[in-house]
Amino acid sequence: QVHLVESGGGLVQAGGSLRLSCAASGSIASINAMGWYRQAPGKQRELVAVLSSGSSTNYAASVKGRFTISRGNAKNTVDLQMNSLKPEDTAVYYCAALGALAFGTRRDYWGQGTQVTVSS
Repeated sequence: QVHLVESGGGLVQAGGSLRLSCAASGSIASINAMGWYRQAPGKQRELVAVLSSGSSTNYAASVKGRFTISRGNAKNTVDLQMNSLKPEDTAVYYCAALGALAFGTRRDYWGQGTQVTVSS
């Protein structure tokens, strides 16, 4: 079994900051990339930021310059520092382990999601 657990969501005022953390556990041999996606009510899930195993990053245009994705201190962990938050950042944020090799199979794994609410 592979599990992803997110933490750090919550309620914050516009202009504030939050830090999300994600840890992937289980018999993982390697992960191509870890990232964060979000889904707002009535909208499709969208990419927020991705960090590859080679340390390249990709950000949604809407968060570039405000959010920073980085590796956590432990193996297979990733953080998302979110600054200058806006009400439109309100969504459920999902951590993803993309192309994770476990039990001889490479596939994507997803966390349960953590709610981020930004009040105006």
